[in-house]
Amino acid sequence: ACDHCLRALETAEENAQRLLGKSSLVLPHPEQCSIRKDLHQQCPRCQVMYCSAECRQAALEQYHQVLCLGPSRDDPTHPLNKLQEAWRNMHYPPETSSIMLMARMVATIKQAKDKEWWIKAFSQFCSKTANEEEEIVHKLLGDKFKGQLELLRLLFTEALYDEYLSRWFTPEGFRSLFALVGTNGQGIGTSSLSQWVQACDALDLPMLQREELDAFIDQLYKDIEKESGEFLNCEGSGLYVLQSCCNHSCIPNAETSFPENNFLLHLTALEDIEAGEEICISYLDCCQRERSRHSRNKILRENYLFTCSCPKCLAQADDADVTSDEEEEGEGETDDAELEDEMTDV
Repeated sequence: ACDHCLRALETAEENAQRLLGKSSLVLPHPEQCSIRKDLHQQCPRCQVMYCSAECRQAALEQYHQVLCLGPSRDDPTHPLNKLQEAWRNMHYPPETSSIMLMARMVATIKQAKDKEWWIKAFSQFCSKTANEEEEIVHKLLGDKFKGQLELLRLLFTEALYDEYLSRWFTPEGFRSLFALVGTNGQGIGTSSLSQWVQACDALDLPMLQREELDAFIDQLYKDIEKESGEFLNCEGSGLYVLQSCCNHSCIPNAETSFPENNFLLHLTALEDIEAGEEICISYLDCCQRERSRHSRNKILRENYLFTCSCPKCLAQADDADVTSDEEEEGEGETDDAELEDEMTDV
């Protein structure tokens, strides 16, 4: 994916071939693929790929001058490579935080002419108490979180230390920064294949051709799921000031999406919203929202450190604080599966 905006760089056909492990696969209606490979560019120093000249320039102006590895891209002893390798070894995707999103925050400030503007922008995101920060870090890194967090801090300092931001490199400051990204990071998912499917759905086709195309797509997704599992998107995370202000509800009146196949977030109303009415999104996925109040709040407490008091939860307040056998079987998977947030834009 584009190193700046996370737009998929593979064509829909290439994407499907990789996920299916079948290089001979041919997709019908290739003209419905939106990927423009002729526009792709790479950094001339480190060969990081971008979807366009605009993204390459935007990255260079915002943070890439600090983060560009140049000829050291494949050098395992380079401080940034050591940092990324340590992160990969202690955390598994899908990620609710990313060390490289934190790195881009630091790099952005280091490159900025108006450093205080960026510091104030990042300070708008909600913060936690010291105990809450420890809970978040524990959730992200596991039982060995204190040792792992200190290792990350030392590597982060070696790679990116800046006197102007010295407080971010102290044990307390680094923990706060880590918790900020873990709490406020918004997951991003992009896919050239899903974009192609949406474009095909909009085609005006004769009934027989429509049925054949729908059957082809249904079978394609079944085959891909068998081969590659559920995680099919290019995944990342970003920090969004307005979106992060939206509180959770188990019956949300809005939802986030990325219909432009990049990091541009759309917040879409699910129903009519009156002037002055609070806009709420759900921090849970569709399946999690259908679980019992007890199960929903267990997930929310572990990932976001709060108990929900939305109308649905209040209406179910007298329900027993137990889960069904089916939910108990699924909770182990839910507890270990991070709510999808990872890295890209700042």
